[in-house]
Amino acid sequence: MAKDNNDTNSKKPKFNSWWIYGLIAVVIIGFQFVGSSSFNNTSETTTSELHEFLRNGDVDKILVINNARQAKIFLTEEALTKEVHKDVSGKPAFLNTNAPQYNVKFGDQKNFEDDIKKIKSENNLDTIVKFDTDDNVFINILINTLPFILIIGIWIFLMRRMSGGGGGGAGGQIFNIGKSKAKLFDEKTDTRTSFKDVAGLEGAKEEVEEIVEFLRNPDKYTSLGGKIPKGALLVGPPGTGKTLLAKAVAGEAKVPFFSLSGSDFVEMFVGVGASRVRDLFKQAKDKSPAIIFIDEIDAIGRARGKNNFTGSNDERENTLNQLLTEMDGFGTNTNVIVLAATNRADVLDKALMRAGRFDRQIYVDLPDIRERKEIFEVHLRPIKTAETLDLDFLARQTPGFSGADIANVCNEAALIAARKEKKAVTKQDFLDAVDRIVGGLEKKNKIITPGEKKTIAYHEAGHATTSWMLEHAAPLVKVTIVPRGQSLGAAWYLPEERLIVRPEQMLDEMCATLGGRAAEKVIFNKISTGALSDLEKVTKQARAMVTVYGLNDEIGNLTYYDSSGQDSYGFSKPYSEETAQKIDEEISKIIEAQYQRAIEVLTEHKDKLTTLAERLLEKEVIFKEDLEKIFGKRPFAGEEELSANGEALTERTAADIDEDMTSKEVQ
Repeated sequence: MAKDNNDTNSKKPKFNSWWIYGLIAVVIIGFQFVGSSSFNNTSETTTSELHEFLRNGDVDKILVINNARQAKIFLTEEALTKEVHKDVSGKPAFLNTNAPQYNVKFGDQKNFEDDIKKIKSENNLDTIVKFDTDDNVFINILINTLPFILIIGIWIFLMRRMSGGGGGGAGGQIFNIGKSKAKLFDEKTDTRTSFKDVAGLEGAKEEVEEIVEFLRNPDKYTSLGGKIPKGALLVGPPGTGKTLLAKAVAGEAKVPFFSLSGSDFVEMFVGVGASRVRDLFKQAKDKSPAIIFIDEIDAIGRARGKNNFTGSNDERENTLNQLLTEMDGFGTNTNVIVLAATNRADVLDKALMRAGRFDRQIYVDLPDIRERKEIFEVHLRPIKTAETLDLDFLARQTPGFSGADIANVCNEAALIAARKEKKAVTKQDFLDAVDRIVGGLEKKNKIITPGEKKTIAYHEAGHATTSWMLEHAAPLVKVTIVPRGQSLGAAWYLPEERLIVRPEQMLDEMCATLGGRAAEKVIFNKISTGALSDLEKVTKQARAMVTVYGLNDEIGNLTYYDSSGQDSYGFSKPYSEETAQKIDEEISKIIEAQYQRAIEVLTEHKDKLTTLAERLLEKEVIFKEDLEKIFGKRPFAGEEELSANGEALTERTAADIDEDMTSKEVQ
């Protein structure tokens, strides 16, 4: 019966404000009809007929309307019985029992009055002639109230636009601005994302799946005394799949799922953010068990007290305080879990990160080679390929790529194939897509003088030679002197995926990076501005060695890096001026030592450097095989170990591009 009552209530028409507007229109039309002559016994006549009625003695009274140039004619009772007036005598009066029988419109009022007086005197008539003004009460009221009606209508229109239009519901009216903007995905919503669509991220998926399982079957955990976790924070670099993982939770969980961004709490009105937090958690508790997902939580979760120089009350801090209160105010059986995602966990407030609020911090890292293969399997499903692709090969070509990067590679490969009028995507299209994404679009029509082209060739050959001869440098697998993106030349490397880096590895990489400028010095005894990106890269590496990782003997085992980010807005350096001078000296020593080392390596192999540069000028693009023909196999055992681990060098890769020889001018 309850269900029938609900159905009956749902079928009842709901109140709509347009009903009021319709009722007002009906009243206006009704007044017009009531006041019109079509609803009483008045007929139109002419002045000549009126003169005839006067001479016959049929007119009892004439009412002249001064402001309307018309006159109302009232007949005598005897005249109403005559045949000539049968049309007006037989009409029923509608809401007006004292209505005139005729209405006469005239031109000049003085002539009209003179004619009536002349006829009255000639026929000795006692017809009454009165003068009046026709006041329409409804029109007068409408004129007086119309300005107020317009002002009120404009105000209602503006309020609706400010509040986002629409009728009722959260955000529908200006008074609902403090309501939550969260989008609700309930168990009946068709969400297409599931855990099957999330490749890799095995550890993160396991923890999130456990949360979903807890909401589905809480007795499994509570029977052993366990309590539901209050929150889980997804942390990781951009593009690693944090939001995708939350979408999979929305698709898998058979509970209401509230999704919104951290910026949705921010508003120009004071107190709105805190009000929306309260409303969000109230809705979630009413529909518990439920999940709340806050994307980019750092928009409201930044550490309090930062950058607040004015001492004023910060609206963002009020929102954060309310969020802390709501999360810590959960009961043990409310079954509401908060998921949040950010790539700026270092700036979040410590109170937000403590146990009891976000009990779990799930790190979503960049995928390794196995996970990249799984991600390719997911994104290749809608791609029409011309052959069975070697996914291991594609995974090896993309070290350091995030899930979003791999999705972009697949999409770019399809676009390249379509641009070439192909019916399906081939392996070469994927390789071109990797080159396009990492290095930029080739600019073969860029005008380069022969002298500049020779300098670029020796610069890139210098990188290739030093990286091939140094043990810990990333082996180079492709070199080109075709302009690509902002660079005039480019070199592709396949870096080893290391978890820790030793000083000798960093020094070898710096030496290989400086090989381009060193080659210019060795061959031409001149240097150019083409090594801008090289110098920027080695300067950052040297500064990190000295100030971050404590890898310098002179400075010692000290670090000036603050992982918490608490001092990121400070005005003072965490070391003295004397130490700052010593840091600058050590950075300069490291860079200059590796530059001289690169010159020595290239001087020793100058003939091979020249051969490689000439081949570059001839072919414009060379690969690993060309380097092996000139230099022979690399004399290091590490390559075989890499091959055993599935990270061997391949024909082409786009793992790390050396965008030196940049066309930017140094001011």
